[in-house]
Amino acid sequence: MSQDQFFPPIGQLAKKADDLPEELTTTDGDVQEDRPLEEVESLCMRCGEQGITRMMLTSIPYFGEVIVMSFRCEHCGATNNEIQTAGAIRELGVIYTLKVLHRGDLDRQIVRSQACEIVIPEFELTLPANERGQLTTIEGLLRNIVADLGANQPLRRIQNEAAYTRIQEIIGGLKEIIGDDEEDEKEVESDKPVVEKLKGDPVKKAITITLDDPSGNSFLEFVGSMADPKWSLKTYTRTPDQAAGLGLAVQEETKGSTEEDGGDQKGAGGKGESLDGKNDEIFEFPGVCPRCGRPLVTRMKNISIPYFKETLIMSTNCESCGYRDNEVKAGSAISEKGKKITLKVVDQEDLGRDILKSETGGLMIPEIELVLQHGTLGGRFTTLEGILDQVYEELSQKMLVTGDSRSAEDEDREKFRKFLKDLNIKQVEREFTLIIDDPMANSYVQNIYAPDPDPNMTIETYERSWEQNEELGLNDMKVESYSGDNPAEDDSDKVEKS
Repeated sequence: MSQDQFFPPIGQLAKKADDLPEELTTTDGDVQEDRPLEEVESLCMRCGEQGITRMMLTSIPYFGEVIVMSFRCEHCGATNNEIQTAGAIRELGVIYTLKVLHRGDLDRQIVRSQACEIVIPEFELTLPANERGQLTTIEGLLRNIVADLGANQPLRRIQNEAAYTRIQEIIGGLKEIIGDDEEDEKEVESDKPVVEKLKGDPVKKAITITLDDPSGNSFLEFVGSMADPKWSLKTYTRTPDQAAGLGLAVQEETKGSTEEDGGDQKGAGGKGESLDGKNDEIFEFPGVCPRCGRPLVTRMKNISIPYFKETLIMSTNCESCGYRDNEVKAGSAISEKGKKITLKVVDQEDLGRDILKSETGGLMIPEIELVLQHGTLGGRFTTLEGILDQVYEELSQKMLVTGDSRSAEDEDREKFRKFLKDLNIKQVEREFTLIIDDPMANSYVQNIYAPDPDPNMTIETYERSWEQNEELGLNDMKVESYSGDNPAEDDSDKVEKS
């Protein structure tokens, strides 16, 4: 049986449910088999009687396969629902960020796994990971927050008035964004005409919603393509504590491996030195596999790229599960200016150019509206064809283009299918432009005409803005006058001594 038969698209299941008769009898065997839901009896934890749990296996567009579960007890009326991902824990954690500016943004879908933490910085509000997954929208999430915070407000007003006031401010602010305060006013002033709310109308207060999921199994919907200016995605490597929280890390084995390998930090140093003693030393560091949690070794080597600068290449290989990863970091001083590289890809030979995309570099291909923001994919040293293959595989795994949903229109799905088709470039059937913008100037594209200028490539340097320096942590970096608080005093001392 194929994967689509186990997890049919959610739109197909909805149509199947609509075609069933309203009343089913136990003798309708064929009809019972056609039902998209599986029903099992479950114990109600509130009254102790038997309730019904309904399970649906489906696939969500642009995300993956999930299991949706709903429980209801007919005796006491208790209800509960949750969602669980049916796939494996992904290799990297994800951080989704969305700027909610218009009412249409409230309709975006959210898939929240059990390990996902949600942050709304404007209200200093953090929703920690819980034991229940959730499939909802931005509006549904905010309504749940309002309901949860308002449940014990009468008691807080008596016991802790300061906490009551602060929480009431959060509830009021969220209601303004949802529009519930306007509905309350309309009930009081029913004589006034009702103004229809449009998706393009701005919300009363713009907020930022961030989903941080170390398991990588959460999702926040974008509109159109990944170039959505309100939406961003970043991936990161899990820490040992996060891996342990997901049940991946084997703490005892990791600790034992660290003790055994603790004195072997130099690795192959001294064994592979060449006659000039340069760039042949390989360092080894013990670590933990982000996929299976078992000990592994990360190897690091310092290389010098012609016509560029020194670079650190790190390679990770897990012998237990076969996980592999590589990353590139700059090995020299911070550049004073940023760098923007523009390459016109005209033939198959350009796909073989070496590319070093640092962790601070962003990548764009305007012809297919591909935008990789700073931090996406981390640092990579590969070819142009290789980095396009990595982006294609990442998007194909995370965002399926089958099925249907309320907020994913046919036009959007077809547009995304065409986007993936254009991205899967094996032959240069049409010319396109590759742009790498790196404020740290640590990215590089091979010049196949070196040392002569490349006619298809332009390199621009620019002054970093204050916001870029702040994001990179350079504004708070002090590199002069360490000993004194006043640099002028140090200069005057030098003049007196001379």
